[in-house]
Amino acid sequence: MEKNLPKQMDKKLFKSTFLRSLALGACFNFERMQAIGFCYAMIPTLRKYYKTEEEMKEALTRHVGFFNTSPQFITFVLGIAIAMEEQNASSEDFEASTVNAIKAALMGPLAGIGDAFFWGTFRIIGAGIGTGLAIEGNVLGVLIYILIYNVPHYLLRYHGLKISYSGGTSFIQKAYQEGLFEKLTAAAKTMGVFVVGAMVASMVRVVTPIVFDFNGAEVVLQDMFDSVLPAILPLGITFLIYWLVKKGLKMTTIMLGIIVFSILGVVIGIL
Repeated sequence: MEKNLPKQMDKKLFKSTFLRSLALGACFNFERMQAIGFCYAMIPTLRKYYKTEEEMKEALTRHVGFFNTSPQFITFVLGIAIAMEEQNASSEDFEASTVNAIKAALMGPLAGIGDAFFWGTFRIIGAGIGTGLAIEGNVLGVLIYILIYNVPHYLLRYHGLKISYSGGTSFIQKAYQEGLFEKLTAAAKTMGVFVVGAMVASMVRVVTPIVFDFNGAEVVLQDMFDSVLPAILPLGITFLIYWLVKKGLKMTTIMLGIIVFSILGVVIGIL
């Protein structure tokens, strides 16, 4: 039995789903993670295509199962889920359990891509540029950070819903077959490494005033360091902190250690 369903998502449903997707983490919990937020974003679709109480119960139950992915990529999963719910509502032969199967298959890979781009790239770039301006007293630093991080985020949410709804699972499958996600992830990681390196050189300020006197000839230790590798001291301190973090030392302990070391360094005269 077939029902007459629209082939394109109408503007009202699109707008409602997009806005509701912003509340993905509002009811986050450690049992089902983002499940409540995902279900909340699906309610306009479920109300549109399921008219009986029993149908609504089954549909709502499907979407309160465990779910967790990168928030920026949530609309990619939502669009596919909406297309599949439409198909389920229009065909008696459709297996409803495949909706959750697709969600489970997508949330892991998309979380990895989202974290690489937004936590590992856009956040670092925005923080690097924004903090640099803020240190100089420029109020645009905060604004630039917000724009660099959020403009790509909202563009991705908006167009992700369109692409995933119209292309369905074929878009994701094609992207995987062509290695698009792997290439984008590798590019994001590479960019993130460059940004972190630039931030270390420009924002970690460690210099030493030590001067050696060899038979009347003064040798400035900092000049020697700079001639070997500019910003070698900030780089060394950064690697030391990274090593301490990898060893499991708490960040509060590391920060207190940095403060104590800085004060003693100035008092002794090595910093």
